[in-house]
Amino acid sequence: MNVLTTASGGLQGVKERWRGLPRLTREVTKAVLIAAGIAFLVYLPFLQLLPFAQVRTDLTSRGSSWDAVLFQIVIYMIVAVGLNVVIGLAGLLDLGYIGFYAVGAYSVAIFGSPSSPVTQWMVREFGFSEGWAVPFVACIPIALAFALMAGLILGAPTLRLRGDYLAIVTMGFGEIIRIVLRNVSDVSGGSQGIVQIPSPPGPQVVNEYGREVDLFNRLDHHYWYWLALAVLFLLIILVRRLENSRVGRAWLAIREDEDAAAIMGVPALKYKLWAFVIGAMLGAIAGMLFASHQTAITPNDFQLNLSFLFVAMVVIGGSGNMVGALLGAFLITYLPERFRDFQEWRPFAFGLALVLVMIFRPQGLVPSRRRAAEFRDRKIEAEEAATDA
Repeated sequence: MNVLTTASGGLQGVKERWRGLPRLTREVTKAVLIAAGIAFLVYLPFLQLLPFAQVRTDLTSRGSSWDAVLFQIVIYMIVAVGLNVVIGLAGLLDLGYIGFYAVGAYSVAIFGSPSSPVTQWMVREFGFSEGWAVPFVACIPIALAFALMAGLILGAPTLRLRGDYLAIVTMGFGEIIRIVLRNVSDVSGGSQGIVQIPSPPGPQVVNEYGREVDLFNRLDHHYWYWLALAVLFLLIILVRRLENSRVGRAWLAIREDEDAAAIMGVPALKYKLWAFVIGAMLGAIAGMLFASHQTAITPNDFQLNLSFLFVAMVVIGGSGNMVGALLGAFLITYLPERFRDFQEWRPFAFGLALVLVMIFRPQGLVPSRRRAAEFRDRKIEAEEAATDA
């Protein structure tokens, strides 16, 4: 406890000294730190300098490819940013987020793969050349449109529900999407899935064996990581601007007290739909990148337990705080890969970590200021109630 108190006091002192600096100095320092952080993230796939290289996940024979793990971490960070809009900002408990992830993945697979039943039907009906498929770039608006429609179709009738009821309905949606994809074989390929999913366009590069290959190929994962990182930065900027806008303030008002927000003139259903649709589209973007990187997907890639993992990322990191959601996505994706040698202990360690976080940091590892204040107020109220009793 003394260590925690000392650390908290030291952090507070740093914050006070930071606030005491001139504004120009703060802005320049912040810009330099951000640039250094981005440069470090770009360099991460080639990190070999000891002792920092100990963070790599391919140090042992049972380890995973470091580049591929970095790509997966960023994909889940995009998911966490989208789910944080729904859960953290608007206060909607969505347990079926995997459904939107699957919609994005299957949109690019169904329309972008030449082996998809849909593209093969279009070749036969419209006389397109053999092997024709929709280019990857054209699949992006298609995936976003399908995610938007899915968000509207699910959200319009269900967002009048609250709390546990909404959680149960969304959980059903996530499972329904997977079951439909498995059974509609004329569209989705059924349980066999779809292969030959297209990659983003790019120039030819020379790989380590001296051969010319596509920029986004199955072996050089660092190109995928950089692409996903660029998408993540873009989405963070967009969501941050949205969070500080009138829409973001309406979401916070609805999350705090929906009835009070409605009395003050905030159309709750409209803004909840906004959050649901925006979250769905961000989830679809992550699913689209995942499918393109995998080149082949099946309905079993979108199990419901993955949806629970997405929620855990946001809750453990700090619901309502984008930095916290990103940290949660990083920890939950990276740690199991880094300690793969202790694979048999992973469920126990994961469960223990969840319990410890919920006991000692119920507001998340990096909560937003508002959420931290809420938990402090609740704690004080509980202590006062216990004293009165």
